[in-house]
Formats: sequence, structure tokens, C-alpha cells
Amino acid sequence: MKIVMLGAPGAGKGTQAKMIADKYEIPHISTGDIFRANIKNGTELGKEAKTYMDQGALVPDELTVRILLDRVVKADCTNGYVLDGFPRTIPQAEVLDAKLSEMNEKIDYAINVDVPDENIVRRMSGRRACVNCGATYHLVHVPPKKEGICDKCGNELILRDDDKEETVKNRLKVYHDQTQPLIDFYTAKGVLKSVDGTVDMMDVFKAITDILG
Repeated sequence: MKIVMLGAPGAGKGTQAKMIADKYEIPHISTGDIFRANIKNGTELGKEAKTYMDQGALVPDELTVRILLDRVVKADCTNGYVLDGFPRTIPQAEVLDAKLSEMNEKIDYAINVDVPDENIVRRMSGRRACVNCGATYHLVHVPPKKEGICDKCGNELILRDDDKEETVKNRLKVYHDQTQPLIDFYTAKGVLKSVDGTVDMMDVFKAITDILG
């Protein structure tokens, strides 16, 4: 079972991807993690990716797919995998599709965790993080016992730049421009399934497992 997770930043697709991986005993593959592992292990692919990253440039689609394919042919992927954070654009999806079809394989499900923009802005701008121990909170859902102070270590909580309203709106714009077209791409392939991401996390997971069986 080969699954692609789709959804705007803050929609909760990473959390769902981990839960799917645990339930179905398949790897949760995040492109960021693969890049870091390849760079850390000094592989040829890692060295190639690092030359782009050191310049602050995006790793080209073709190289990203090569790194991804190098990961999905490992033994633990025999029964499938969950892709999180890839593909992000139509060209990436097309390259991935072409390479998989060369291996007589294909994506079985593209799961779209659907959350309206205004919910995401509310959700992310309510996040707070501890500058010291990294613990995370949410003003509405998981508030600290004492306002602005970490329960675990007593240090100050901050609103990360990534979670500020303007930044979130910019990230959503990039998502809609680049990644939203993937919904049409996978709909045309007949593999797209959308779930309501505004409900409780476990209800989202149940909706996904109902689809996957």
C-alpha cells in the first residue's frame, strides 16, 4: 500500500502519516528525514543534495526523486510506505509516477487532509514553543498551566516566526499555488481521497483507516 499524504501546512498530515505507518507497519517517509540521513551518512546522493542546500537552493526534482526511490526500494518498504512532504509539485508527481511505473508500481492512495485556511491560521498562530526544552503548547487545545511559561522547565514560551499569522498566510499561498494542483492530478488518477481535517485527530484517523481498510 503506497500512500501520498496531501494537505496544507498545519493540517496535521504529518501526525496522521505517523499513525498510518504504525497501524499498517509500513515506513513513514519524510523527504526532510531522508535528506538528513543521506547527508549524515555521507552518501553520494547526500553529497549531491548538500551542494544545493549549502547554497540555499532547492534540491532539483530529479535528484529528490532519486533519493526517494533509493529509500523506497529498501526491504522495509516491501508492503508499502507513507510519503509525507513529497511530491509538492506537479513535476515532482510526474517524475515519481514515471519512475514507479518503470518498477511496475504506482501510488495506491493520495489522502488529502482538508482544512480551511482560516482554521489553519487559528491553529498555527495559537502554537507556543519553549525556547529551552522545545516543548510545544497550544493556547486553546494544550495550554500551559501558567500563561507564557513552560510546564516542564519553567522557561518562557514564544510564538515561532513560522507560526506568525503573516508567515502562515504566505505558506498557505505557496501551498495553494504549488501543491493544490496535486489534488487535481491524483483525482484524475482515481486515487485521491479527502478527509475532514477539522474534526478530532482520532476521528480524522478513523476516516483514513475506513478508506484504507
